[in-house]
Amino acid sequence: MMVRDPEAHKKIWVEALGAQVVTSGTLEMLKLPGIFLILGKAETTDGSEGSSVDHFSFRAKDLAATKTKLAAAGVTIARDDANEIVAIFPDKVKIEFYAAPTLTVPLEHFHVHFATNDTDGLKAWYAKNFGDKVPGMDFSFRKTDKPQAPTKGRSLDHIGFEVKGLEAFCKKLEAAGVTFDSPYRDVPRIGLKIAFVLDPAGTRIELTEGLAGH
Repeated sequence: MMVRDPEAHKKIWVEALGAQVVTSGTLEMLKLPGIFLILGKAETTDGSEGSSVDHFSFRAKDLAATKTKLAAAGVTIARDDANEIVAIFPDKVKIEFYAAPTLTVPLEHFHVHFATNDTDGLKAWYAKNFGDKVPGMDFSFRKTDKPQAPTKGRSLDHIGFEVKGLEAFCKKLEAAGVTFDSPYRDVPRIGLKIAFVLDPAGTRIELTEGLAGH
């Protein structure tokens, strides 16, 4: 996420939602089951809604308690029922929370929700390049009347996947004609290998190798 006040976001995630602060070299991350959140500082063009990634979501063991903590932290609750809430974080980052009372942890990442005028094409692209399943993550797709804005430059700037054997995977994507926003590179300063690609809807995707040990 690229936001105006990373510390304000960090406070919400740590104090209200129990995220753990971890580091990779000089890179600070917020860790929750199934996901790392990375906060950067930027004046963004707009929030997640209206882009190719409308929101991402979590399952919550105690949804009512999660809602109470978010509201106390000043987060807007845009939709509220017994099984689901929609929270609008600062910088208009939209995040859903679903009731999951059988969870063994308070919170875990659930899905990324794409918005596109070509759901079949986007589903096929992800299946072809990332396989039918990505461990620990579900994809949800909503059809729109027209193409949505790319994520780059918005508060939810990109999503990311940890990849074993990233260099070889990038060569495979390149051979398949996938568009790279930034080529494969090794960044020893943060202990990661990184590349950025774009999906057909304009979602910026960070591919890393090295986060899994954290």
